[in-house]
Amino acid sequence: MTTDAGRHRLRATFEEVPELYDHARPLYPRELFDDLVTLAGLRSGSRVLEIGPGTGQATLPLAERGLEVVAVELGERLAALARDKLAGFPNVEIANAAFEEWTPEGRPFDVVAAFTALHWIDPELRYEKPARLLRQGGRLAVVKTKHPAGADPFWAEVQEDYDAVVPSDASRPPPAADEVEDLRDEIVATGLFAEPSTRRYLWDTTYDADDYIALLDTFSGHRVLPAPQRRELYHRIRRRIGPRPVTKTMLAILHVARRL
Repeated sequence: MTTDAGRHRLRATFEEVPELYDHARPLYPRELFDDLVTLAGLRSGSRVLEIGPGTGQATLPLAERGLEVVAVELGERLAALARDKLAGFPNVEIANAAFEEWTPEGRPFDVVAAFTALHWIDPELRYEKPARLLRQGGRLAVVKTKHPAGADPFWAEVQEDYDAVVPSDASRPPPAADEVEDLRDEIVATGLFAEPSTRRYLWDTTYDADDYIALLDTFSGHRVLPAPQRRELYHRIRRRIGPRPVTKTMLAILHVARRL
């Protein structure tokens, strides 16, 4: 289990490489945002709070759908990049603050959304504060992402490199997509939300060696490795990929739950 200090250290690593993060992280499927709007009953002008937007990769599709978005980002450089990206949308506000300490202004929100970000929030406020900021009957929207097993044998083979450099249970081969658990039980157990509606999205992204190493260098668990270990791991992975492309399967699970 990650301690508070460990979680805070890991979530701060994204601030070290905002441009790389923006370039390397894959985008969510557009149908995910269409489903979110439908399941939450949103329309143009609905008020959305986004937790941990990073560089605004999910904020942009929300803004394009005419939603009024307040996005609270911990990292100063990440927030600045998001502001630049969303400069053409007067319906978006980027606040630079820790969500746990941030105080909102204005009426309650129709939706509080977190895209692969809710797990970084302190556990005692992770669900309680979103519930408090929602209007009665408002929706919590949480996206969980995983990297399930795909057809490319690279993802099984590369475990040899992790075992050689940073042996850990966390580097075991990825699960099959249908084995990845959603957050329904966790959300219902809070007593704050009804059982969520869920949708799953699978897609493939192809990388060459440079792009894949760039992606790895945005992952918090890789960024906190000692520099010599990180260089050795990347060297081994780059050599294993060689000139071929590799295809990575991505899974996103959308949960939309009504506040009780």
